[in-house]
Amino acid sequence: EEMKKVIDFAFYVLRDTFGFEMEIKASFRDKENQKKQMGSDADWDLAEKTILEVLKDKKIEYGLDIGEAAFYGPKIDIKVKDAIGRAWQLSTVQFDFNLSEKFNMKFTNKKGNDQRPFVIHRALFGTLERFMGVLIEHYAAAFPLWFAPEQIWIIPISDKHKEYAQKIINKLNEQDFRCKLKDENETLGKKICEGEIQKIPYLLIIGDKEIKEKTISIRQRDRGDLGAIKLEKFIEIIKKEIKNKK
Repeated sequence: EEMKKVIDFAFYVLRDTFGFEMEIKASFRDKENQKKQMGSDADWDLAEKTILEVLKDKKIEYGLDIGEAAFYGPKIDIKVKDAIGRAWQLSTVQFDFNLSEKFNMKFTNKKGNDQRPFVIHRALFGTLERFMGVLIEHYAAAFPLWFAPEQIWIIPISDKHKEYAQKIINKLNEQDFRCKLKDENETLGKKICEGEIQKIPYLLIIGDKEIKEKTISIRQRDRGDLGAIKLEKFIEIIKKEIKNKK
């Protein structure tokens, strides 16, 4: 049951949250070429049997990596694929016969006897630097709205539109969106081009028409120009987008 909980957690993080395509391996000892190992054969048999039962019960497709177990126990390796199809090792669910012995761990079982526990440890991200590298390539830097460092740029067409643009950004900041006011002395086209290069999810354009009609004109990264709508409606749309992802 504990193995299942950890596997569910890993799938929630990698597949359900970040959208990775995953490859699962059960890494076992090589009985024909036995190396020095921690734990008894009985412990290894039970651990490997448990891993197979968990993967089958969860209906997870997997491959066997014989001889790839750690010296202190078998494990489940979860690899993810990057933008060009290369598999990278990130998550590991690992039986560990070393820690319980080295720390002399004991618990009292139902019969009142001392018993040594199994230790299961997991690494969900691997190294954080490698995880971030794979994640950036996975999205080709076009992060989804909920994860984008800068979610929205507000772009006033000229200086006379800055006051209204600032009111828009203040309201968005009140809703905890990550926004940036693009009020540099540059052309509208250059600002839009920069936003597209930076892969910003939403660009909001503010001009005379938007001020008069109390609206915002929206450019969405994947769909282009979406036209003008009220700010309240836009907030409702992006809140729903974030909620559906979560």
